[in-house]
Parts: sequence; structure tokens; C-alpha cells
Amino acid sequence: MANKILVVDDEKHILELIKFNLELNQFEVILAENGAEAIEVMKKNSIDLVILDLMLPIIDGIEVLKIIRRSEKTCTIPVIMLTAKTAETDKVFGLEIGADDYVTKPFSVKELTARVKALLRRSDYKGISEETIVIKNMVINRTQHNVAINGQEILLTLKEYEVLKLLSENKGKVYNRDQLLNLVWGYDYFGETRTVDVHIRHIRKKIEELDPENEYIETVRGVGYKIK
Repeated sequence: MANKILVVDDEKHILELIKFNLELNQFEVILAENGAEAIEVMKKNSIDLVILDLMLPIIDGIEVLKIIRRSEKTCTIPVIMLTAKTAETDKVFGLEIGADDYVTKPFSVKELTARVKALLRRSDYKGISEETIVIKNMVINRTQHNVAINGQEILLTLKEYEVLKLLSENKGKVYNRDQLLNLVWGYDYFGETRTVDVHIRHIRKKIEELDPENEYIETVRGVGYKIK
């Protein structure tokens, strides 16, 4: 069965361009021209990935992203943001609230397709064993693909989960930003190393809400990050 991609943009020529190229790569594509329409589509369909423009009528892309991440049904769906070159603040904020990747307009359709394929490869991965990883009050279940603190599940995005799982599987080992980008985002990711910092900050915030007494991810100054 083909992966189902939701593309949200208020420019019809961009929608048609992306649709045409994704369908050439055997994806099923659903289009939405505004944020409200996108939310309705996600209520009625099982979506595997969202390509989301930030500048949308009715409900803007940032608000749509927040809604996606708040819902238990959609919180783990990979999201690629489409941003204008000058929208630096929106880009960083989008990553902070849970976007997995971003593409800057004007963009290469081949690059966008490569990023879609990379994210879907990683979202299809469900772990290699049924073992759990236990660190302090945190339990990572590789089979169920979830993380709980003191018995309460944390809603993580795909990339947040993969960063946390990688560090936890290699407790005590320090990974620098380039290594994390390569291992989690992959060689075909074209982003910047600060993407790692944004995701680490977001993971920490979610963990601290349930276990403020313990520090899980340690910053090794001038090097990178590790799980204690």
C-alpha cells in the first residue's frame, strides 16, 4: 500500500507540482489549500507524512503543527515545513514545536522527495527487539515505539524519539551534533546542526515536566550530548 502524503499550501501551482512528483514516486497524495481544510483531512484519513506550508489562510501552519502534535492520533506523524527564505524565526519555532524537517522556498522537488523518503524510512522502523531500555524513571519500549516517565507516556515526535533512543542505547557515549544529524536524520538531510540543539531542548522540556528531579541528557561542553 502506498504511503499517504498530505500536502498543505495555498498556492495551487505548488500543490500540483508536489503532487505530480510524489505520485511519480508511487505516493498517494491528498491536497489542502488552508489550515482548516488540512485538519479536516487528517480527521478523516490515515496520513503517513505532512508537507506543511507555514503561511496559510484561516489557520496558519504553526497552529496546524501544534494541533498535530497535541493529538494522540497524529502526534508521531512526520512533518516537513515549507518556509520562505526570510522566515528564520518561524523555521526555528516550527522545529521547536515538533516539525521533523524543513524545506526553504524556492525548493528543489528532488530534494523534497528525498526528504520525504528519508523520513518515511525512519518512521517505518519499529526497533530490532522487544527489550525495553530503563534509565532512572524512564522506560523506552522499542517494540511499542514509546517512552514513559514514572509510568506516564511522553508524546515525542519521531525525531525526538530516535534521538533519545540512540543516546539511551549508548549510555555514557558522547555524540556530537554532526554524528546525531547523520545517525538520526541521515546522510541525505540538508539541515543545520542547530536542529539537534532544538530537538534536545524539546526532549528535555517534556521529560522535566514528569521528572524534574533527574537530569537525563547531559551537555558535554564543546563536544555534544550523552545520557548519564
